[in-house]
Parts: sequence; structure tokens; C-alpha cells
Amino acid sequence: MKNRIRIIRNAIIAVLFTSLVSCNVLDVELPSVISGNSFWKTEEDVKAAIQGMYTYLREVDEELFVLGESRAETSGLNASGSSGGYDIYFNNTLTSATVGVSWKPFYSLINSCNLIIKYADGIDFNSQADKNYYLAQAYVMRAYAYYVMARSWGDLIIRTEPVEGTDPKVLYKERSSVEDVFTLIKSDIDKSIELFADHPSSGAPASGRIYWNKPAANALKGDVYLWTGKRLSEGEKDFTIALNALKEVKQPGVDLITDFGKIFDVSNKFNSELLFCAHYQKDERNNNFYWHTWLIQAGVPGNIDEETRNTLFPTGSGQSLTAPTRLLVDSYDPDDTRKAGTLYEIYTYGEDGSREYYQSVCMKGKGLVEAGQRYFMSHVILYRYADVLLMMAEVKNALGMDPSDEINQIRKRAYGENFGKHVFVSGSKEYNDEVILKERLLEFAFECKRWWDLLRFDKAFDLVPSLQNKKGKDYLKLFPISDDLLSKEPMVKQNPGYDD
Repeated sequence: MKNRIRIIRNAIIAVLFTSLVSCNVLDVELPSVISGNSFWKTEEDVKAAIQGMYTYLREVDEELFVLGESRAETSGLNASGSSGGYDIYFNNTLTSATVGVSWKPFYSLINSCNLIIKYADGIDFNSQADKNYYLAQAYVMRAYAYYVMARSWGDLIIRTEPVEGTDPKVLYKERSSVEDVFTLIKSDIDKSIELFADHPSSGAPASGRIYWNKPAANALKGDVYLWTGKRLSEGEKDFTIALNALKEVKQPGVDLITDFGKIFDVSNKFNSELLFCAHYQKDERNNNFYWHTWLIQAGVPGNIDEETRNTLFPTGSGQSLTAPTRLLVDSYDPDDTRKAGTLYEIYTYGEDGSREYYQSVCMKGKGLVEAGQRYFMSHVILYRYADVLLMMAEVKNALGMDPSDEINQIRKRAYGENFGKHVFVSGSKEYNDEVILKERLLEFAFECKRWWDLLRFDKAFDLVPSLQNKKGKDYLKLFPISDDLLSKEPMVKQNPGYDD
């Protein structure tokens, strides 16, 4: 059975890739060759399509980093000053001609969800609960994809049906308001949670952490309603819904683990802190965006100590396009164990024994070293339980409640035996928000969250050095739509501010 699924899945991806190359619209597939009559017949076909959906998720890893992290204060130039074009993100100098990142791969992911939603319901399954379980994953994946895009581009083209032909009336559409997009996102999440119900695989079992599950869907729900409570001014109503959803995440098998660094260890990929991850595995896809955060071999200086050499080598396919900023490095208290789990500082040594800071590398994605080669196949973590705790702290503070318990759970692990010196005591709402945002910096650096955190707290123009002299240019909170995409989308207009 597994071989059959693998064969079908690979055939789907091959066909969709062929369509992808020839399609000029949103980079979505034109999968008429695998529509109802030729593919969607059995439960195994749906399972194969689900695997294909997760393959599309895995392919947007670099987009997630660019959209969610690269414009924040965490990411900057490496020691050599080269960036492969990433400097436009660090420096927040985006234009429609240079932006690079696009929504096209997210619409490819959405199209795969739409195919499953359209066809799976008409297929006989041995168990209705199993059918619901697969449909739940498609609905929540679609919600997640739209959520990423809504925070990045605002108004969006809404597609809830698969693109299966070349009718211009279907292919070319105007964008809908971001409010309408969030209405769809919220509806999809609720539908997903309803469909997950009490299915045995919906509760984040060990192997299930690479598949959407009910705790992860509730984490996404809390995230979405926290965003709309703040950014769309939905206020207390949405904060209350967010808090209730986040409370639903905690269940057997979901908890913080003791050692922060072990969260990201490739030998510990299914630990209890993880809720949902994009999965990478040797001989499937060996590298993800974390290779951009590791030094290229030619960039390793010769005058380093043995410990540093052993840490950095082998460098594998390290690209050295970005590095943790000195601002991030200096943000950690000496007692904070998260620093060692997040980054490694590189120093060079002079002949006189003097030591000079060179740069840092990100340790969260250091990957697997095997047979003298490094594979950047760490999970790309989309949700983990620490995120839930700090979102709960944030929403409690927004509701005028005390966020101390959640913050101190995070700090207790971070500071270990020194926790007594770092116990959080609630203060004013403004003070608490400042602490929570700082805690999220220390906890989630290089996990594709920081830019959106800054926007949610409305602090991007205060805390990102490259934006501090651009206050008032609020259009910079969104990304421009690339000239290339606009040339293929006659009904899509550029985001205001980028249309000069």
C-alpha cells in the first residue's frame, strides 16, 4: 500500500510540475489530467494527494523565512558583507522590481488543498472519520497559507475551487479585502477543528507532528484571532476566542521539553514541544532555508580555535547569505541558555592572543552531520508549545489579565538554576507587552516569526534599525507585488506605496 501511495504521489507531483512550468497565472497547476475522471477514485488517491500537499508546504520554506524573519532585527549581513540579494530585506529597501519573493508558491499549495476538498468528499472511505481527518488537514493547510499571505500582502485573490482549466474568467481575478480573507481563514480553521473531532491521529502523536493535527489547528486559531484582535481592531471578542483556542492545545503528549537546544536536534525531531513542522529528511530533500544561515566553507577564517572549527565543519551546502545580527547576539542575558541553542559566536585570534568577534551562525538549523557531510534537514517548526504559552501571555495581557504564569514557564527553562534572578512580575499593560515581545525575540529568533511579531505589537519602526528613519511609511509593513507577477495578473493592482 505504501509503495502504491508513493508511486501515485510522485506521479501527481510530476504532472503538477509540468503544469507549473507552463502556467503563467499564480503559478498554480492546471491539473485537468488528474481531475475527477482520471485520478480521484479511491481512498489511496486521497492519501497520495495529502502527501503531495505537504510536499508543496515543504517547498515554501525560503518564502517563510523571507516573509516572517528577514526584515526584522534578527537577520543581517555575514562577515564578508555578501548576501546574495538578501540585503534588500535586511535594509528594508524592497521594490516591485527587486522583491524576489512571491505569493505564487502559496497559491500552488492552496490549489492542492482545493483539489482535495473538492474531490475527497465524493470518494468512499472505509471510515468516515478517516475521510474527515484528511479533509481537516486540507482545510487547515489552506487557512495557514492564506494567513501567511494576508500578513505579507494584505488583500488577496480568494480561490476556494481548484484551477482545472484555462478559462480567463477563472484564471484572472481581482483581490478581495483582507477582511474577507480573514473571514475565510477563520471559517476554514473552524471547519478543520470540527472535522478532526476525536480522530485517533488528530491529537499530535509522535509521528503526527509533521501533519496538521487538532492541537496545531487550535494554535493557528489562537494566532489568527490574536492578529485580528490587534491588527484588524477586533479587540476583546477576538482576544477571548484566541485565549479559548490556545487553552485547547495543552493535552497529553504536548509540553515544554527541559533542554531548549534539544528542540531542534535532528535526533529529537518528534519531541513533545513540537505541534506542527515542515518535515525534511535525508534522501528526500536534504536542505532547507537554514543553509543560508551557515557559513560557506570559503568564508570560515583560518585563525579560529579548535572548538569553533569542530562546530562549523563540515559546512556542507552552507550559503552564508545571512547571519544573526550583533543586536540579537547582545540581547541575551549571560544566564539565558537559549543563546547557545540559537546561535554560535565565532571569534578569530591574533598572534598575540587577542580575540575579535567575526560573526555568528544559527544553531537551530545546523542539521545532520553524517559521513563527513552536513545536511540541513532540521524541521522547519511552524508551531511549538512555547509559542502557545507566549501567545497566551500576550492575549491575557490584552484582556487585562496577569500573564506571569506563562512567561515564567518559559523563563524557568531558559534560566535553569538562575531562574530566581529572572522571575517575571506583572506590571503595566505596556510593560508586560514589552517583556513578552522581548521574550519572543529570545525564544523564536530564526523561526520565521519575528517580523510578524513586530507588526502585531506595532513595534517594527521602533526596533528594526533599518526602519527607524522611515517612521510614517506604513506601506512598508506589507511586501510589494513583483513586477513579474503583475505582468501576468492584469486584474491585480500594486500595494499602495510601491506603485510610484
